[in-house]
Amino acid sequence: MSEPANSLLAQGARTRRRRASEARFRACGLAAIGIAALALIVLLTSVISSGVGAFKQTYITLEIALPEAKLDKTGQRDPAQMAKVTTFGYAPLLGDALLAQVDAVGITTPLPTKEIAGMISKEAVATLRDHVLANPGLVGGTVTLDVLADGRIDGYFKGRVTMQSAALDGNTSPEALRVAQALADAGVIETRLNWRFLTAPDASDQRPEAAGLGVAILGSLYMMAVVLVLALPIGVAASIYLEEFAPRNRISDLIEVNISNLAAVPSIVYGILGLAIFINFAGLRQSSPLVGGLVLTLMTLPTIIISTRAALKSVPPSIRDAALGVGASKMQSVFHHILPLAAPGILTGTIIGLAQALGETAPLLLIGMVAFVREYPAAYSDAADLFGEAATALPVQVFNWTQRADPGFAERASGAIITLLIFLAVMNIAAVLLRRRFERRW
Repeated sequence: MSEPANSLLAQGARTRRRRASEARFRACGLAAIGIAALALIVLLTSVISSGVGAFKQTYITLEIALPEAKLDKTGQRDPAQMAKVTTFGYAPLLGDALLAQVDAVGITTPLPTKEIAGMISKEAVATLRDHVLANPGLVGGTVTLDVLADGRIDGYFKGRVTMQSAALDGNTSPEALRVAQALADAGVIETRLNWRFLTAPDASDQRPEAAGLGVAILGSLYMMAVVLVLALPIGVAASIYLEEFAPRNRISDLIEVNISNLAAVPSIVYGILGLAIFINFAGLRQSSPLVGGLVLTLMTLPTIIISTRAALKSVPPSIRDAALGVGASKMQSVFHHILPLAAPGILTGTIIGLAQALGETAPLLLIGMVAFVREYPAAYSDAADLFGEAATALPVQVFNWTQRADPGFAERASGAIITLLIFLAVMNIAAVLLRRRFERRW
């Protein structure tokens, strides 16, 4: 006996179509997730493969003679007098030391002396001078020093420069690479982990091997400190008032609509606002971390207000009613009961807002934070000067390096992107952990 057409034990045509539609929808969802994961893997692979070389650096170990006749003619070992010898006086010492190493290894090469000396980074001269001025007693003897190799030599050991590309490059030659390889085989040249990439300041266009992220990281930390100090209390206070105390009328509705609109405003608009208000009107110093932090505070406030209000709304109304029912005032119910329970959501929103601000570039470009900062800020004793000196930030440093012609800066830019992604990942992981640690389920 056949089952009825509408039996629960037999699938009808409509049931089969519905289940097929659900299966297609699940397949589309899985395909979308797969495509997104593949795109993320391709992106990360591209960035990491291009930037991992920035965390390694090639050094040349040299035995450098420091003749007294050139570096300290007075013989007093007075750093003030020795400072009169410029880097031009130290450059021949490095060239002579490298030539001595080439001879000691037994390398025969048709390269002229100037091209052999050019295998050393231009930054090495300043490094040697600073080392001697810090240790005047070294003059008259020899010093063993690890100095940076030139960017092309460094690129050769990282695979960025080849014999074929060197033949077309006016800054190096295949013969120079052969000499470098022979010195590396002899242990004179070594490529190793480069912590200076995270601590050194920026370098000029001719010295990509010396460029680092130290000042950019410091500038980003200063700006994040300004954002945290200003955006968190202002955003939380505004959220508490709008959610718990503000009367429901047209004015409060208008404020809420505009907060939502501000969260969708392009970040470059905040840069224009900061340029007009903080620099042109208030007269604050251009490209300072204080101005950058104020601009990012304006940009982050809507995000913090929206996330904080969502956290406050997530607290069950019964908590409010119970607190008021036992005689607590409105203020006491908010600060003693509602706010502590909403704290995980507030912290999560704040960290996500800070992570968003950390990765912004457009508003910082408009307020001039593209300044070339060669040295660390010196005014650590005065907080006003500390936050007022010219600085840059991690995303702006990435933009700056991508505009330079030397391929070594492209590697540096990818390395800076890796560093920025690590900071963002740490902040987002912290947000997730804080939410899981303090979240209460109802």
